[in-house]
Amino acid sequence: MPLSYRAAILHAPHEPLAIETVVAEPLAPGDVRVRIKAASLCHTDLEVIEGGLRFPTPIVLGHEAAGVVEEVGEGAEGLRRGDHVVLSWNPHCGGCFYCGRDLPILCEGYLANGPKALGFDGEARARLADGRPLHQLMYLGAFAEICTVPAQQAIVMPKELPFDRACLIGCGVMTGAGAAMNVAAIRPGDTVMVLGCGAVGLAAVQGARLAGAGSVIAVDLNDDKLRLAALMGADVQVNATAQDAANVAKERTGGRGADVVIESAGHPAVFRTSAEAVRPGGEIVWLGKIDVAQDVAFRWGSLMGEKRIRRSSYGGARPARDFPMLARAYLDGRLKLDELISRHIALDEINDGFAGLKRGETIRSVVMF
Repeated sequence: MPLSYRAAILHAPHEPLAIETVVAEPLAPGDVRVRIKAASLCHTDLEVIEGGLRFPTPIVLGHEAAGVVEEVGEGAEGLRRGDHVVLSWNPHCGGCFYCGRDLPILCEGYLANGPKALGFDGEARARLADGRPLHQLMYLGAFAEICTVPAQQAIVMPKELPFDRACLIGCGVMTGAGAAMNVAAIRPGDTVMVLGCGAVGLAAVQGARLAGAGSVIAVDLNDDKLRLAALMGADVQVNATAQDAANVAKERTGGRGADVVIESAGHPAVFRTSAEAVRPGGEIVWLGKIDVAQDVAFRWGSLMGEKRIRRSSYGGARPARDFPMLARAYLDGRLKLDELISRHIALDEINDGFAGLKRGETIRSVVMF
């Protein structure tokens, strides 16, 4: 008998998500079926809803999720029924040009199949009740009771880690903390500035601390988010409506500027600020994003002085290595996740959750299944 389950489906941009019953395809070799327990709402999902990111529809969104392995396909290694897992949205082949250069985020198969919004093999993992194939965002489609993925995307986690905390690791926390710990070359005692204190930026503040930064400057437009940044280890909080972030960076470093600037706001003005705030010879990591066709202008002098700029999409993630490390940091009290959760909601409340995210009222709303 076919497996049916409920999912939140986007039929077209600018429309509300519809909660519908869908049908799973038979489990393919190498795949595992995961019963989702928690999935959080991310700005990337909102970009698809609003048409800023364009994918085929109908599509199930959701890419920050945790759950329990319910079924293991033939040849799926390293997983057993009952394992608690966090899902990764970056499957990779392991053998292409970029995988061979330790850049799985640029895997040729990953980039080729991503725009199709299907499984890593280019095939649908579910269909609508009328038989049409169902697309899935970022190889997951986790706003659903069930998610079917290759075994490499399901990373086993300690069972004492709550699912609502675990799901955050899969995207926002990995991206922010990883930018500081894996991408930026933060040295002990460095001054690090984080621009934008949403979920990714707050994780970057904590990653900078874990990487040994001597001082962390958090910048945002929202005082509530800055208070959270202070709780998570930022020594200095700058409301950019009242203070110039680049000037603060220089004042705190004898006129040089921050050693490392991590941008997580995704706004042209903030990209420009990152170049003004970093010192000569310093490093900028861009995490935020804007429409791919939009121009960003810089004062040429701000790019001089041997500054290094790097764009990162997933914080240099190696999920099998990094997800368990972040889970252990939370369980040991070195990483704060509870404070990132603004609301717990049911799947039927998901449109209200996205409305709150658009209004800037939440860090993360988590759908509990």
